[in-house]
Amino acid sequence: MRLDKYICESTTMTRSQAKKVIIQGRITSSDTTVRNTAYKVSENESIRFDGNLINVRDTRYIMLNKPKDYICSNVDEQLPSIINLIKVDKPEQLCIAGRLDADTTGLTLITDDGQWSHKITSPRRNCSKRYRATLAQPVEENAVSLFKAGIQLKSENGPCLPATLEILTDNEVLLTIEEGKYHQVKRMFAAIGNLVVELHREQIGEIKLDTDLQLGEWRYLTSEEVNSVK
Repeated sequence: MRLDKYICESTTMTRSQAKKVIIQGRITSSDTTVRNTAYKVSENESIRFDGNLINVRDTRYIMLNKPKDYICSNVDEQLPSIINLIKVDKPEQLCIAGRLDADTTGLTLITDDGQWSHKITSPRRNCSKRYRATLAQPVEENAVSLFKAGIQLKSENGPCLPATLEILTDNEVLLTIEEGKYHQVKRMFAAIGNLVVELHREQIGEIKLDTDLQLGEWRYLTSEEVNSVK
């Protein structure tokens, strides 16, 4: 890793600030001053800033229980970004692996590992997502077979992939899909003449939202959860 990038990943400095302190001679490697911003830092090398040892921050993998009226964006727009809920260093480097609508709650995965995020969001991966939906009208029993066969959405060339629908009560269901089309869950129920009143994502792949994690709260994923995404 380039020295200037290493400093950015280890501190709160911007790239221009990192280059400045390097040129100023404030960075050392094994007690030797390094003034080359493009210097390549090798593995297990000890880099110090003003005599203090600095280390590259570990890659971050975060579970958030998204509340309503927040958007899955890195910047505020008409509504605040969910990134505001996460108090970490350099939040601008985070990306959201699988977005939710502003009025949808539940499991949201956030990371600065682009390859890991891609494994969740890529259409080719068919990463499953499970939602709990409250419907305006009682769901018909034949809906289970309709979803299993593949729902045809308006303006789409072909039907959705087969989905698993579990009826909990007349108006509450669990739905597991393997795609991420625009407003897909809402459009699927609209296609069979129903309306989603509330929508909550409970699971992505093998990662389940903690039942005791309140809306707006977050935690780092365990290594087992991270490694479950393949």
